[in-house]
Amino acid sequence: MPSEKHLNVISFDIPYPPDYGGVVEVYCKLKALHQAGIKIHLHCFEYGREKQDILKKLCASVHYYPRKTARSLLFNTLPYIVLSRNAAALRKNLLKNTYPILMEGLHCTFLLGDPDFAKRRIVVRSHNVEHDYYENLAKVESNIFKRYYFYNEAGKLKKYEAVLRNASAIAAISPADTNYFRRHFKNVHYIPAFHPSSKISCKEGKGAFAFYHGNLSVGENNEAALYLVQKVFNDLPFKLVVAGNKPSEELLQAVKGKKNVQLMTNLRHEKMHVYIREAQCNVLPTFQATGIKLKLLTALYSGRFCIVNKPMVEHTGLETLCMMANTPERMKEKVREVMSGKKEFTQKEIQKREKILYTEFSNEKSAEALMKLLF
Repeated sequence: MPSEKHLNVISFDIPYPPDYGGVVEVYCKLKALHQAGIKIHLHCFEYGREKQDILKKLCASVHYYPRKTARSLLFNTLPYIVLSRNAAALRKNLLKNTYPILMEGLHCTFLLGDPDFAKRRIVVRSHNVEHDYYENLAKVESNIFKRYYFYNEAGKLKKYEAVLRNASAIAAISPADTNYFRRHFKNVHYIPAFHPSSKISCKEGKGAFAFYHGNLSVGENNEAALYLVQKVFNDLPFKLVVAGNKPSEELLQAVKGKKNVQLMTNLRHEKMHVYIREAQCNVLPTFQATGIKLKLLTALYSGRFCIVNKPMVEHTGLETLCMMANTPERMKEKVREVMSGKKEFTQKEIQKREKILYTEFSNEKSAEALMKLLF
C-alpha cells in the first residue's frame, strides 16, 4: 500500500462557510484534495468567523490562530495583510512535521523567508497580483482613510512580493496572473480556480429577470452594482435582482424608487444558487481585472446567458461562453437581446459549456496538477 500523503495548508481565513470568493476557492480545494486521498493539516487565521467542526470531515487536523489587528501594524514596512497573519504557534506547529506546505495567498507567506523552512517544499497559491488588486480597491474607495490604506498597502505588497523567490513553486489562478508571475519568478504554474460545481446544472428555457451577485461591502462589487443600477437598467423595462451582503448607503439610495430593481441581502448560499439558475441572464461587469472571478464560473456552470465586460473575462479561457459588452449602451443591447422576445437557453449552449468547462476547469484535474507541485 502506498504511504499516506500529508499536507499543511495555511488559510488566510476560516474557509467555511464558503460565502465569498477567496474562501470558496480554498474550501473547494480542500474538498478536492481530500477526495484525492490527501491527509490535510489545516491552519486557519480567525477574525470574525466562527470555528467550524465541519472542516474536521475534510482535514486530519484543524488549527486556529487569532489574526493580529493592532493598528500599530499599519506602520510597519511589511504589508498589514501579511504581518497580521504572523503566529508563533503556527511556526511551532509547522516545525513539528516535515510535510509540504501550501500557503493560500501572499497573505500567508510570513514564514517563507524563515531559514528553518529553507528546505521545506512550499507552494504559494496566488489568488491575485495583490498590489494590483489593492491599487484597484483604492481607486473605487470613497472613504479617504480606507483609500489611503489601500494605496499604502499596494506599495508595500509590490516590494514584499520578492519573497516569492523562496517558494518551491507558485500556483497562479489565471492565465494572465501566470504570465505576470513568470516574468518575475521561476517555477510558476497555472492551476485553474477550484469552484463549487462538479457538473453543469443550467436550466433550458427562459427566465424572467437579470441577476447580479457579490459581496457588496467590497468596493469593486459595489461599483459594479451601481453601474448596473444607474447606467444599464436605469431606463430598461426588465427586472434586475442585485444580491449581496452589506450594501453601501449609495447603493441603497440608488435602488430607491427603481421599480425594476430589487436588492436582496443575507441570501443563503442555496437561495443564491436558485437565483443564478432561474435568471434569464447573469450580468457580471467588473472593473478589477486581477485573478479570476468565481462568480463567473458559478454563473457558467449553473446559469443561463452570461453578459460580462472585458475585465471580467479576458485571458480566462471563458471568452467564447460569454456575451461581451464594454459600455452601458452595449450592455443594454445584450440585455435586450436575451430578455426580449422568445430567446431561450438551449441544449446547444449547454454542450458548448461542457466542452470547455469539463476540460479546463475540472477540480479533479486541478487537484492532480497541484499535487504534482507539492509532492
